[in-house]
Amino acid sequence: MTDTSTTAQGAQTIQLSQVCKSYGNYQVLKNIDAEVTRGEVVVICGPSGSGKSTLIRTINRLEEINSGSITLDGRNIHAQMRAKELNALRSRVGFVFQSFNLFPHLSVADNVSMSPIRVKGVKPDVAYDKALKLLDRVGLADKAQAYPGQLSGGQQQRVAIARALAMEPPVMLFDEPTSALDPEMVGEVLAVMKSLAAEGMTMLCVTHEMGFAREVADRIWFIDAGEIIETATPDEFFKNPKHPRAQRFLSDLRH
Repeated sequence: MTDTSTTAQGAQTIQLSQVCKSYGNYQVLKNIDAEVTRGEVVVICGPSGSGKSTLIRTINRLEEINSGSITLDGRNIHAQMRAKELNALRSRVGFVFQSFNLFPHLSVADNVSMSPIRVKGVKPDVAYDKALKLLDRVGLADKAQAYPGQLSGGQQQRVAIARALAMEPPVMLFDEPTSALDPEMVGEVLAVMKSLAAEGMTMLCVTHEMGFAREVADRIWFIDAGEIIETATPDEFFKNPKHPRAQRFLSDLRH
């Protein structure tokens, strides 16, 4: 699944340098410096309103930045480019939203196959066959002809993951993918994400699922008030957080 043609295994994939983002006078991101290497799973956590979702949305340019730079395999994501170039770049960064964003009038298989056909020019029969394989991969082979409204929230989110994977992105971004789900549906979505991590997919995940972070993440970025104030392995972060704000965050979670 991972494209190693442009970057050697283990080499840097995403670089954020002095990234700032404001809405009017309100600064959401402040001088973010961070990097993600190929095959790494990074979980971004922090209190509500800290800038987590804004940060992850800048990485495929759903949000523009005011200053700094973000590169994907050395390519500046926020450089001036034509719409076609931007679409091509976005196709290399899969994005899974909180709210599924499936097309309700299309079948599950058509939802998954549409982007490869329209964006990459894949032949419909080839894209459809691949969609069926991806649906099987996320445990929904029997739902190919169903419509989103006929699925549970957990099933819809798994379809959304299959849809993102259909573009064969080297990087996957997850913006609180379980926050809109009933508790009993969370596990089925996390299981798919765990399987992707086990296969070596480069992933950035904004999530409140600390069990997932502890089990799957290679690194945790703790963000507060628009700044990454602690970067650590899960073991370091959960056992011995350094920053007082991170200590308080974990204490609040436990209580």
